[in-house]
Amino acid sequence: MSDAFVIKGASLYGDTVRDVAVVDGVIVESAPASAVVIDADGLVLLPGLVDAHTHLREPGREDAETIETGSRAAARGGYAAVYAMANTNPVADTAGVVEQVWSRGREIGLVDVFPVGAVTVGLKGEHLSEMGAMAHSRARVRCFSDDGVCVYDPVIMRRALEYVKSFDGVVIQHAQDLRLTQGSQMHEGEVSAELGLAGWPAVAEESIVARDVLLAGHVGSRVHVQHVSTAGSVDIIRWAKSRGINVTAEATPHHLLLTHEEAKTYNPLFKVNPPLRTSEDVEALRDGLADGTIDIVATDHAPHASEDKDCEWAAASFGMLGLETALGVLQQVMVDSGRMTWRDVARVMSETPARIGRVEDQHGRPLEPGEPANLTLVDPKAAWTVEPAALASRARNTPYAGRELPGRAVATFLRGVPTHLDTRFEGVFA
Repeated sequence: MSDAFVIKGASLYGDTVRDVAVVDGVIVESAPASAVVIDADGLVLLPGLVDAHTHLREPGREDAETIETGSRAAARGGYAAVYAMANTNPVADTAGVVEQVWSRGREIGLVDVFPVGAVTVGLKGEHLSEMGAMAHSRARVRCFSDDGVCVYDPVIMRRALEYVKSFDGVVIQHAQDLRLTQGSQMHEGEVSAELGLAGWPAVAEESIVARDVLLAGHVGSRVHVQHVSTAGSVDIIRWAKSRGINVTAEATPHHLLLTHEEAKTYNPLFKVNPPLRTSEDVEALRDGLADGTIDIVATDHAPHASEDKDCEWAAASFGMLGLETALGVLQQVMVDSGRMTWRDVARVMSETPARIGRVEDQHGRPLEPGEPANLTLVDPKAAWTVEPAALASRARNTPYAGRELPGRAVATFLRGVPTHLDTRFEGVFA
């Protein structure tokens, strides 16, 4: 395979058409005459995407996903890096486990896998994990989360926020008041009452978001709110930012597109935590993403084995796939509607996620000479129908089965190495 190539005719950030040359994994001013030529006419070139919220399930649930299959799904989705959540078995609460995940990601080499360390031992919320050891390990962990479980005790949360300041880390919170959501199955509202399913009230998220931004402000530390799902949470985060509190937040593609009306099908593919909310909440999330209140889009890619989803709603696990469909959903919801540009997509799906995790020296870099060639080529006109069996993930629990999405990544490069190429590029790097 050639170590030099030129991407010709691509629209950088959807704006300027310019050729981009790559040699030895770095963007350069010009490539040698022998360089491979990639015809990118009509395509949009972005920095490689970065997902701040991915479940790879390894170690422990390799029947649902592995680092290899999840990495392949990420590369197909246009990602050059992912943050792997800590709720594995064993939990990623020690330097040994995070180094195992980091090393396996490097060995596979399709995306950079940055492990997220647990905030508390075993995700139990009782004692802080070995955050310092993880931060100073080879994995250089800067993000800590008990995702799937809220860090419920305010004293533990405060201590975690204080601890991560010493190495410029961030505490990533799954905002859910556990006592208000016991046995909950979906958003609490008219639809849950109609279906007879226990409701997950919006205030259960909003109360924790409010508490944590106040704690972060008091301590002077960084907090990141995962999968924001309610209009009230958007308002609280907007207020916190106006006060100078160091808070960032993410929205998922499914919370930007789908509503709790999907539960009327009783199809467990739409069961997710936090739940799909109302159309008013969806609109507030879109507004918050457009105006910068919500900083990034993160997938919360949550693969499950078939037996965990192919059952009745109440018995099904929470979660859905997202890596291969995120870009198409965001294009449909925000770009094609005129609410965001492709330059904005680069900001919320590459540059800012890299900055939050403190890997901005490697990812989300400008498309300029001297920068690492972590790149994504997008065909905004490549409408495609989601077929679960055709996805790279080991799991099949996508909520978009049979849905047409407007665009997709057709090529992904990690430090100049192609990790995903659409069939149109077959033979180019032979």
